[in-house]
This record gives sequence, structure tokens and C-alpha cells, in this order.
Amino acid sequence: MTANDNIKFLKQLAKSFPNHRAVKTEIINLRAILALPKGTEFFLSDIHGEYDAFRYFVRSGSGLIRMRIEQAFGTLLGEDECDALAALIYNPEAEIARRRQSEADFDAWAITAIFRLIVICRKCSDKYTRSKVRRMLPDNSGYIMDELMFADDAEERIEYYREIANSIVSYSGTETFICELCDVICDFAVDRLHIIGDIYDRGPKPHEVMDFLMARRNVDIQWGNHDILWMGAACGNRACITNALRINIRYNNFDMLEYGYGINLRPLATIAEKIYADDPCTYFMPNTLDKNRYDPIPEELAAKMHKMMAVIQFKVEGQEIDAHPEYNLDDRKLLHAIDFENGTVQVEGKVYPMRDMNLPTVDPADPYRLTDEEEEIMRSLEASILSSGKLQSHLEFLYSHGSLYKVCNGNVFYHGCIPMTEEGEMEEIHFEGKWYKGVAYMDALERKVRSAYYDYRVGEGREEQASIMWFLWLAKESPLFGKDKMTTFERLFIDDKASHKENKIPYYKLIEREDICETILKDFGLNPDTGKILNGHVPVKYKDGENPVKGNGKLLVIDGGISKAYQKTTGIAGYTAISTSKHFYLAEHSPYEPIQPDGTQVFHNPIMHMVEEFPQRIRVRESDQGDELKAQVEDLACLREEYRKGTIEEFYPAKGKYYSK
Repeated sequence: MTANDNIKFLKQLAKSFPNHRAVKTEIINLRAILALPKGTEFFLSDIHGEYDAFRYFVRSGSGLIRMRIEQAFGTLLGEDECDALAALIYNPEAEIARRRQSEADFDAWAITAIFRLIVICRKCSDKYTRSKVRRMLPDNSGYIMDELMFADDAEERIEYYREIANSIVSYSGTETFICELCDVICDFAVDRLHIIGDIYDRGPKPHEVMDFLMARRNVDIQWGNHDILWMGAACGNRACITNALRINIRYNNFDMLEYGYGINLRPLATIAEKIYADDPCTYFMPNTLDKNRYDPIPEELAAKMHKMMAVIQFKVEGQEIDAHPEYNLDDRKLLHAIDFENGTVQVEGKVYPMRDMNLPTVDPADPYRLTDEEEEIMRSLEASILSSGKLQSHLEFLYSHGSLYKVCNGNVFYHGCIPMTEEGEMEEIHFEGKWYKGVAYMDALERKVRSAYYDYRVGEGREEQASIMWFLWLAKESPLFGKDKMTTFERLFIDDKASHKENKIPYYKLIEREDICETILKDFGLNPDTGKILNGHVPVKYKDGENPVKGNGKLLVIDGGISKAYQKTTGIAGYTAISTSKHFYLAEHSPYEPIQPDGTQVFHNPIMHMVEEFPQRIRVRESDQGDELKAQVEDLACLREEYRKGTIEEFYPAKGKYYSK
């Protein structure tokens, strides 16, 4: 920056700090903030549409809030009372409704609850400045919360604080105030939320997860393969659309598709019912984990829709493979390998019997051509997806708050993997005319993903450019996939389970080694002695003895199975990670239990595993936020010097004039 540019910048800064007294005040404020403890970071991956469990994990801080309750009331309240207070914070609406039925004097319970919640709120806010706390309080009840949180012990004010609580109850504000107070506690408990991929697919409510994330402050997302699939679908790419819809039809997520996002499935249902009228579609029955409330489609029809969508997917993917030979996915074109006379298919040189040969829309002479009816289905689905305001706003949030990886506070987070060779070297991959590896490859891919969305419009090339998202969904070279192939066709049409095998790339064995993890950390520009890698994507099979901690603590895999689809395999309901100013924890979760018919809900306190205790408390000055604040202090110091020299005139609003010292 030239001297002239620097003066221009400082003059702009002077609009916010118009005199040396304002500059000094802000410097004092920023330097004080640097001495505060670093805020708590919360890491969660592979949500897969399980909104209820996700909401509970975040609101509970994966056990952090229960720990704060123990610290505040451990000697005053019993275990059951501490658990009851935690239950109120995690799900205030349900707990208040239950208490209205069970408490002989609900108002007395509410007043007690308010004062206990205020104590927890004060404890959870102790890492923030008072001005930040006030900014985070809700508009209407924030003033009351502020008064109660910063109450003193002066005898003459005790009656004042008691009257505030009594008035809340008297004027029917109990439920709103308690719910807002619980929300504030949850916000204070976690300063920054890191979502390490896979918000979408399998579970029924990814749209509600996205609504939740968009309403929170300090959220970042590292794209997972299922997220990138929906990002491509939102751009109009047909291969992404067919995959995303087939998966959610398979998992019976019709409420999400039709009511959550307004995607019109009627043409698909009508044509599938006609084409497969006499076909039971046995191998396409939905895997129903949750029942639909608004759109309970019969299983038989769902199976027909699943099969119709799968066949269209394989056709569209064949067209995509032909259009992009550089993706090296020719072995995934299998419709032309079907022997319609003998009822077999050849896959990678081996012939397998087909267990379902009813493929009336597949022309053996031109197997990847869509029929007129299939084209009608695709046009309808494209129109629904591109015109869904809610879906488009959610995917725009994924672009604006997301990335393939994030480096933060000396650690790196990414969903999938780093392509590596068997020998432990980062694999060089040819992409768009150049060779890349490691973080440079991730950067090149991210540039391409962002370009597809921001540099092109629908109907003017965005659909074609978005093929990169489909590549990231299923290609061996994708850092979001990490397997040699995706065997969707084989799983649907071949009985032999050997053909279903998807082999992991070497990365997943190599990360057991500390030196490999250190190599990855160095590639991201991090200190291998202190840095950590946070990784999702592959469920940790707890019941088989797998350990989420890899590379002697350098890498943590936190996909443990929040999705109900994985819990039989994992044996638990996932891991989350928490980084406070003192400790780094892994929280091990039991399966989430929904509210019972009588209004009660069982909350399982997670098992907290301490991964690391820091030698000394980490302050803001030692964090990325601290680096930003230090840079601001330097800029303000420069502005103060210019005021001293008279290069920039000072302005005092109260006096309404400029003057130079």
C-alpha cells in the first residue's frame, strides 16, 4: 500500500473515530478484549437431516451447559434438579408445557426457574464484554435480562429484582421470557459453530437444520459430499438433481421435498405408477426411518418412484460422463453393459445376473437417451428446484458461509479426505490443465465451485459448469468422496454383495500415523506440534472398537452416527468436539430420544473425553480473532499519529467543528 493509499484508508477510518479521544477509547476497548479467554468452539458433522438430534446437541453444547450447571449449583441442587434445569434449557417449550401439568404452583416454579437460569446465563457469558452481552440479548426482554444478570447484592435492590420476576409471571410473560432466556444461554455457551459437512440427505429435516443455522451468529460450514450434491442441484445440474431426489425418495423424505422445498413430484409419481403398474419394484422399497406427516405416500408408489428416478439418474450420468471424459468415470456407465437377452450385466470385466430386468424405458440400442416422459419429469423437477425460494436461499447460505476446508485458530477442518498414495505422499491430480496436490488441489476445486455459482446464470452455462459438483460427489479423485467408486447401480440391480464393495482410498489408513497427520497440517500452513485436523464423513464404528482419535491426537474423526441410518453400524449417536479456552473435548453421544406421549423427554448426558488440556488458558490475543483485533489496534495507532501530526483533521461532534492540534 502506498503512502497515499494509506492516508485514504485512514481518512475512511476517521469517519468512525473522528478524534484522538475516540481512537484512544477504542484502543483501550480492543486491548481489553484481547485479554479475555478465547470463546468456545463447537464442532459437529454429518447431520444428515436429523434436525431434532442436531438441535439438542447444539443447545446442550454437547454437555457444556450441564457442566456449567454443575459448577453453579453442584453443592446446592441434587443430580435430578440439575438434570431438570438442563432439560429446561435444551427444550424449554416442552418442559414448560410439562410443568404446567405437573406443578401444583406453576408460578412459584417459574420464578425459581428464572432466577436459576439467570445464574447460568451469567456464568455462560463470562467470556464476553458487557457490551457484547447486551448486543446478544433479545430486543424486547433484553433490558430485563440485563438488569437481572448484572444484579448486585445490595439489600435495597433485592425487592426490585424480585418484583421483576413476579411481574413477568403476573403479566403472562412466563413462557416467552423463559424460552428467550434459554436461547440466550445456548448462544452464550457456544461462541462459534463449525459444521464439518453433510447437512443433507437420509434424515427428514435438513431444511429445518438450515433455518436453524441461518438464524445463528458465527457459523461456518465445510461442504460435505451430500451438501455439494444439493448445491449442484440448486444450479440446475441434472446429474446432481437425480441423485439428490433419488436418495430422498429412497429414505421416504416426501415432507421435506414437497412441503419443505415445494418440489413438485406429481409428474414423477404419475408416470412411475403408469410405467411400473404391474412391477412390485421389490428392490426399491423405501428405507423408512421417519413417517411423513403431510405427504404419506404409499410404500408401493414410493418404490415405483424410486426405480423411475434411479433409471433416469443412470441415463443422465451416462450423458455427463460422455460430456466430461476428463473425469475418468467411464466404468460407471453400466446401462449399455446389460445383456437384455441373458439378463446379465458386465461390471469391471465380470458378468453378474441382474435381479431385476424390467426396464421398459431403456432402449438397448440407445440406453442413455431419455424418453419423452422422462424428459417431462426432468423439466418439471428442474423448474421446481430452480423456483424454490427456500431451497435457493439455503444453498446461497451454503456458498456464502461454506468452503471445502477452513483453517481457524491453528486447526484445520474438512469433511472428507486428502487424496494420497499408498506410500503416504499427497497424490498429484491433473485438473483443468494443471497438476495439483494437497491444499492447492482443494483451492483449485473451490475456485471452480464458486465460479459455477457466481460467474454463470441459469440457462447461460451454470448447469454445465455445476458438473464439478457432481464430480465432487462421486469421483475417486474427489476430496469429498474418498472411495474408488460409487456402486449405486450394483446395490440396486445385483445380488452379489461383492459387487457392492466401495474401497476407501489410502488416506483412511494413513491417518493412523502421526507423521502423515503432521504432513497434512504443514501443507495447510499450520504448526504440527499444536494443530489438529477435524474430519467427518466416515462413521466411527464404536461397537467394533474403532477410535475417533487418530495420529496420536493430531486428527479427530467426529462422524459417529447422529443419523439414525448409521446407528446400527456405529453403536452410538455420534461424536462432537468442543474447544474451550482450557480444554479440547470429544463428546460421545447416545441416541437421541424424542418427546414421549406424556410430555417427558429423556436427555442422555454425553461422555466427555478430554483430548487435551492446554498448558495455560488461551486468550483472545492468541486466536485468529486476536490477530484481527491487533491489526485494528495498529490501524488506530496510525490514525492517532496522523491526528497528532495534523495530517488528518479531528472532528468533535459535540462542538460541531473540525480542528487540528
